[in-house]
Amino acid sequence: MRNYLLATVAALTVSVAAVPAFAQDANMADPAATATQTDAPATTETGAPDGTGAFGFEPYFAVMGGWEGFDRNPGHGIPATPLGGRKLQGGTVTGIVGANVPLGPVFVGAEGEVTKGVDGAIDWGYGAAGRFGFRAGESGLFYGKVGYRWVNFDRFGPDSRDYHAITYGVGAEVGPKDIGLGGLTGNSGVRLRFEVSTFGSAESFRPQAGLVAHF
Repeated sequence: MRNYLLATVAALTVSVAAVPAFAQDANMADPAATATQTDAPATTETGAPDGTGAFGFEPYFAVMGGWEGFDRNPGHGIPATPLGGRKLQGGTVTGIVGANVPLGPVFVGAEGEVTKGVDGAIDWGYGAAGRFGFRAGESGLFYGKVGYRWVNFDRFGPDSRDYHAITYGVGAEVGPKDIGLGGLTGNSGVRLRFEVSTFGSAESFRPQAGLVAHF
């Protein structure tokens, strides 16, 4: 029986408002005195304070660690795991290279990934996906992704074939200022990333977390 698992990820968002300063001098005893008032114009942020512009092109790379487990009968040519046997599952490390195109409050982008299994049944994986979502707080992102992924398994021997299917997921990124670490990283553009994705028709469950460096 397939388990249909989907997780949602939430990230902390912070809103910052600029308050204009006012100065006023008045002398009620002297009728010749005049009152003056100076309004300092409020500054307007044109992008996220961690370096992301409101519009433009933002390349990035990421390193993430996680875990993936497949259903007992995942399909797509992957052999089924008999009852009593250990499922196809294990820890993974993923390297990602991609780019975002910020469009004001939203963004679109694309990325490619290479994954290595560090224990368990998974050997290698690779794929590509498109991302789309919106920007929140000072430097946060909420997004969905859809793409295609290939994976092979240690359990099936050193010459295991690549099995492939559509992949999709949801995630969030949060910048250092959103969690009180702006003074540690300055304007380096480092974000924490949390993501949950799946393989095929919800036939695997892959939670991941890691660091993203953007430029």
